[in-house]
Amino acid sequence: MRQAQFVARHEAEWMEFERWLDARGAKPRAARADRKWAGLPDEDVPARYRRLCQQLGLARRRGYSPAVVARLQELMQRGHNVLYRPAPPRWSRAPRFLIAEFPRLVRAEALCMWTALVLFVVSALAMYAVVRWRPDLVYSVLSPEMVADIEGMYDPAATSGKLGRESGTDVAMFGFYILNNVSIGFRMFASGLLAGIGSAIALVFNGVFLGAVSAHLQGTGGGGLLFRFAVTHSAFELTAAVIAGGAGLRLGLDLLAPGRRRRVDALIEGGLRGGKICIGVFFMLIIAAFIEAFWSSIGSLPDVVRFSVAGVLWTLVIAWLWRGGRGLADAP
Repeated sequence: MRQAQFVARHEAEWMEFERWLDARGAKPRAARADRKWAGLPDEDVPARYRRLCQQLGLARRRGYSPAVVARLQELMQRGHNVLYRPAPPRWSRAPRFLIAEFPRLVRAEALCMWTALVLFVVSALAMYAVVRWRPDLVYSVLSPEMVADIEGMYDPAATSGKLGRESGTDVAMFGFYILNNVSIGFRMFASGLLAGIGSAIALVFNGVFLGAVSAHLQGTGGGGLLFRFAVTHSAFELTAAVIAGGAGLRLGLDLLAPGRRRRVDALIEGGLRGGKICIGVFFMLIIAAFIEAFWSSIGSLPDVVRFSVAGVLWTLVIAWLWRGGRGLADAP
C-alpha cells in the first residue's frame, strides 16, 4: 500500500486518538467527571492503541517518510505514557488502612510481635536491674559524654522549662525527632534481612539502652523527669519500635523458612507485607514526634494532666491494635 493511501485510510482514527489524549489523557480525574465527552470512548482506547502500534510497525517496515513515522511514534509514546503510568494514590483509603487494615496486619503476625515485645522488654528490665545493682556498668553501654548529656537534660535543678532537651525550638525538635525515630524504626525492620538476627539485635540493643538510661537517671534523681517526659509519646514511639522489630523478625522468618514458596517469592511477599506495616509505623512515629516536641517537653504541665493524657493515649493505642478492623469487611 502506498503511503498516501495508508495515511488517508487511518488519518481519521489517528486524529481521534490524538483528541482523546489532549482532552482526557492529561487529567484523568477531571475526565472521569466529564459526562459530555462524545469522542473516542475510554473503553476503546486500549484497542486503538494496539492498532496504532501495529500501524507504526508497518510504516517502519514499508519505509514510509520520516514525517509519518515520527507522528505515529509520538502518538504511540503519548499513549504509552497514559496507559502505563502508575495509578494515582487513593488517599480515600488511608483512613481505612490506618484504622482497620494496619491493626489486622499487626495481629496477623502476632507470634513475631510478641517475640519482639519480649526481646525489648526483657532486655530493658534486665539492664535496668544490672545498672541499679552496679551503677558503673552504665558506661559499658553509654560513653561518659553521652551520660553527661543525659544528666543535663534531666537535671532536677534545671530551670529551662523544657524536659528532655537543653536547647532547640519545638519545630526544630519535631523535625529531629521524626528523623531519629523513623531511622530507628526502619533499621529495626530492614535488618530483618539478616535472617531476622539483625532485628533481634536491634530490639535488644534499644531495650538495653533504655534500661541503662532509666536506671542511671533513677540513681541520680532524674528518673522522675524522664518518666514525665516519655510517658505520653511513648504510647506511640515504643509500640511502633516493637512493631517494626516484629515485622523485621517476620521478614527473616520468610527468608529462613519459605515453605513451599521459592525463597525469592517468600522474600518479596514478606517485603510487601512488611512495607505496609512500616507505613503504619511511620504514621505512629510522626504522631510520637509531634507529641514529644510540642507536649512532652512542657515542664510546667501539671502531673494530673500529663498522666491523664498519657493514660488515654496508651488505652487508645492498645485498643486500636487489639480491636481495630475486627468485624469490618475486607476492602474491595
